[in-house]
Amino acid sequence: MLWQGKSVRTETGGRVHLSRKKRRVEIGRAPAETVIGEVRNKKIRTFGGNQKIRSLRANIANVADPKTGVTKKAEIQTVEENAANPNYVRRNLLTKGAVIRTELGRAKVVSRPGQDGVVNAVLIE
Repeated sequence: MLWQGKSVRTETGGRVHLSRKKRRVEIGRAPAETVIGEVRNKKIRTFGGNQKIRSLRANIANVADPKTGVTKKAEIQTVEENAANPNYVRRNLLTKGAVIRTELGRAKVVSRPGQDGVVNAVLIE
């Protein structure tokens, strides 16, 4: 269980005595870790009864060309760079900010596949 509340330590290292305990509202979930493969999504119930769609596997990206303003679907071939974690390149994990190679060329992922359920990218030269 990931708790996304405040730290029990101050900036200088002193202890903060919390006025209340953890709440279920404040827990996080394990990351989706979207990989390249045949499309597989998962619906998750979120706070307030809303839904998020987790993309567990994806092989198609909506690639936008900033010069022409045209967006096309393109097949994802591989992950080339990932500033979040170099290990994600070896594992072919798709996250926001990852640079992917597609049929149309290199593109940077601008969506959050683990939260939005779709891979949107912008061509880079």
